[in-house]
Amino acid sequence: MADPKGFLTTQRETPTRRPVDVRIKDWKEVYEEQPFGDLQKQAGRCMDCGIPFCHQGCPLGNLIPEWNDLMWRGERAEAIDRLHATNNFPEFTGRLCPAPCEAACVVAINTEAVTIKQVELRTIEEAFNRGFVVPLPPDRLTGKTIAVVGSGPAGLAAAQQLTRAGHTVAVYERANRIGGLLRYGIPEFKMEKSIVDRRIRQMEAEGTRFRAGVNIGVDITGSELRNRYDAVVLAIGATQWRDLSVPGRENTGIYQAMEYLPWGNQQGLGELAGDPPINAYGKHVVILGGGDTGADCLGTAIRQGAASVTQLEILPRPTEERPSNQPWPTYPMIYRVSSAHEEAGERLFAVSTEEFIGDGAGNVKALKLVETEFINGKFEKVEGSEREIPADLVFLAMGFLGPEKSELITQLEVQLDPRGNVLRDEKFATSEEGIFVCGDAGRGQSLIVWAIAEGRSAAAAVDEYLLGETGLPAPILPTARSLTV
Repeated sequence: MADPKGFLTTQRETPTRRPVDVRIKDWKEVYEEQPFGDLQKQAGRCMDCGIPFCHQGCPLGNLIPEWNDLMWRGERAEAIDRLHATNNFPEFTGRLCPAPCEAACVVAINTEAVTIKQVELRTIEEAFNRGFVVPLPPDRLTGKTIAVVGSGPAGLAAAQQLTRAGHTVAVYERANRIGGLLRYGIPEFKMEKSIVDRRIRQMEAEGTRFRAGVNIGVDITGSELRNRYDAVVLAIGATQWRDLSVPGRENTGIYQAMEYLPWGNQQGLGELAGDPPINAYGKHVVILGGGDTGADCLGTAIRQGAASVTQLEILPRPTEERPSNQPWPTYPMIYRVSSAHEEAGERLFAVSTEEFIGDGAGNVKALKLVETEFINGKFEKVEGSEREIPADLVFLAMGFLGPEKSELITQLEVQLDPRGNVLRDEKFATSEEGIFVCGDAGRGQSLIVWAIAEGRSAAAAVDEYLLGETGLPAPILPTARSLTV
């Protein structure tokens, strides 16, 4: 193990965030670099607990105690080898994952968890800086061809694994640049897009082919895709957003989060000649939804110069401590403050939107709210609690309902489950021969760490389908379901 008394003598310490008044004036990542010696001390808090429940908390099965120990010893090359053994993209998860591994850390039973996420991130950044991350092309090609539709974390993980197994892989993305929600959904201040670009360059050097700006189902039909490739992997995400049908929804100024965030990213990257089409500058902004996507809208609106920002959540404010009905090692629903929440804005809990109020000219000007109580499994409004708040711009960040019911889904004729996700069996196979699905498209809206895990597992399933056996690791399997609905 690392420091035998580290968890007793060293307090948990995370990297410092840049001052609020500085960071809201740019789009750069919010964290300052932690001195490596301090990072080593944090890695030394890993207590070699015998049964590492952090493995159970991580869908990828990351070998956390091993690379914690190696980083504590300063053995950076060995640490990244152990980290890459289970995770293709630790630079993504180290920035974006909510760290269920830390909730399951044994140290967290009665004190603060090991800073697993930060050690993971520093391990990969040290590896990139020191030239330890190099292309790993296959020794030989199998002659099999695979199309991966979607270039988010699930699609990229599947593509990299299959390329390294010797298959010829083409990744199709309907947007103009590769990365999916990593590029267009995650704000620059949470992950700069240069982080995505450098990994894409590695994958290109390994042999993965990228086809951006191609809308499968429109530019290439589903039947053409099937005829062209030996197997198809659907990694199209769960982008069918949840809407809110209340009076006044037709007013201008009400947008889905994913109609807004891509413009913010382009603004942050300096890709726009003028102002973005959806701009929060000088406006009273209201965000419906208290999750990460809502926080992303919050941070973006602040950087655009919003006059005020209010984030609404229908659920009550969570407690500061782990609830008794969510015991260790489960991931608890507690009150969390993201970097965006530190910067500005107000958070309102246990409220529901009753109406979008217009200005008479077709533009939204206010929201009518009512307080709610959760009674007998339903949200009930509190009589007499109605009020209005100003709203020049409203963003809906209330989650997603599965993959879009696009031409691709229709043309491939894959079955859907009752929730609207693409139906699959325990081998990630859909109802159609040679077509597989991974990530949110089959699982439903979930975490980036699940997307990577599913991409890796789906790659193993496809490799076995094409060759009769596989040497690729499969960290997880979906719950077996009959391919009928």
